[in-house]
Amino acid sequence: MAKQTGGFVEHITPQNEDFSRWYTDVIKMADMIDYSEVKGCMVIKQYGYGIWELIQNQLDARFKETGHKNAYFPLLIPKHLLEKEAEHVEGFAPEVAWVTQGGTEKLAEPLCIRPTSETIICSMYSKWVQSYRDLPVLLNQWCNVLRWEKSTRPFLRTSEFLWQEGHTVHATREEAEEETVRMLGVYREFMENVLAIPVIAGQKSEKEKFAGADHTYTVEAMMLDGKALQMGTSHNLGQNFAKGFDIQFLDRDGQLKYAWQTSWGVSTRMIGGIIMVHGDERGLKLPPRVAPIQCVIVPVAAHKEGVLEKAQELFDALKGAGIRTELDDRDQSPGWKFNEWELKGVPVRLEIGPRDIEKGACMLARRDTCEKESYPLENIEETVRQLLGKIHDNMFESAFRHREERTFDAHNWEEFMQGIEEGRGFVRAMWCGETECEEAIKEKTGVTTRCAPFEQKDLGNVCVHCGKPAKKMMYFAKSY
Repeated sequence: MAKQTGGFVEHITPQNEDFSRWYTDVIKMADMIDYSEVKGCMVIKQYGYGIWELIQNQLDARFKETGHKNAYFPLLIPKHLLEKEAEHVEGFAPEVAWVTQGGTEKLAEPLCIRPTSETIICSMYSKWVQSYRDLPVLLNQWCNVLRWEKSTRPFLRTSEFLWQEGHTVHATREEAEEETVRMLGVYREFMENVLAIPVIAGQKSEKEKFAGADHTYTVEAMMLDGKALQMGTSHNLGQNFAKGFDIQFLDRDGQLKYAWQTSWGVSTRMIGGIIMVHGDERGLKLPPRVAPIQCVIVPVAAHKEGVLEKAQELFDALKGAGIRTELDDRDQSPGWKFNEWELKGVPVRLEIGPRDIEKGACMLARRDTCEKESYPLENIEETVRQLLGKIHDNMFESAFRHREERTFDAHNWEEFMQGIEEGRGFVRAMWCGETECEEAIKEKTGVTTRCAPFEQKDLGNVCVHCGKPAKKMMYFAKSY
């Protein structure tokens, strides 16, 4: 456990000294993960997995509200299936792990451990989809995937990670496009209303799109250090996989046609985003709606008569009201407990002692502002519930202000470089749309195109880098 000095956590590297080290310190000290014997793979411990469960449950409910149903497909994919869509296999080839032996026998055909599931799912769609009456197919899968990563970081980039992947089939291009944009909207709403993270929604460049897609949409967030994190993506696959896997259906007009498809996904990377958008020098700062513990009760002078009994009474009341609550009656000092629960990012801490009981009150400490105030015990459930709502709103507004303060408009290359070097955040600029220009910008600055936002802003009519006619306004940033 990190030591405490003057109420602050010691041995967490300050963000302005080494943000990357701060991130690793916080994750480890908050007991979210541990490193495994498998290189590049982490063990998600109970507290970290509790966040993922809440993300999963709330997202899953949204998917089902939009008509999607869950299914499950094999972990292993035969090599011949992976090779059916040329662009797709080329894009994932460097990351694929292969199984070549089963028991003592060498396999007749190598099997890859899924880096994503388009190919195995499409092999089934070719059997299931025969008529327009079979459409649309709206499936989602919760699973793990494996990508052989050379450089890893907990939650952000690990060889094995948890995610969901939606896969849908439609009769027309328009229906597929509508689905692609709709699911990106589901992600955006979830990230803002549950994770308290403001995101920019838009389209990826041709270079940055998903391998095998016609085009890719994304939601991008700014971390506290000004870098971008791709929080989720939604892909319009067009007919690329349908043609590769012969997914055809007999339409109403009696014609045999290729289907139109989408895929979309988010992963445990979102937990990394939560940490890097909201955390501070004291540790985690969890949005209330995904906090495994929303309110922790810490008895003060617990040895005195009636204190533990009142704490238990409050615990029962809050838990009964549907608030995720924990009673910390361990044999440790209140100060030690305050420090630990701040490190773990619990949104509300309720302190109750003899004097509070005499007054019919308790102290409520907010993790987002580190402010503490006395509240009456009467209707404490509603008080805590309202406070959790205020904390969510404040966390979102704080993250939004941070993003806006570090987003810069560039009308020329000088302003672009100034925004990158001095602002250390997002730069908005006009761009020609050419891959060669995109690669040149990355080589010169280390930044990449993040997306062409749906809400375009007119910053001129020429590309900020090459001077050719501009096609769109793009967000540029360094990224994770």
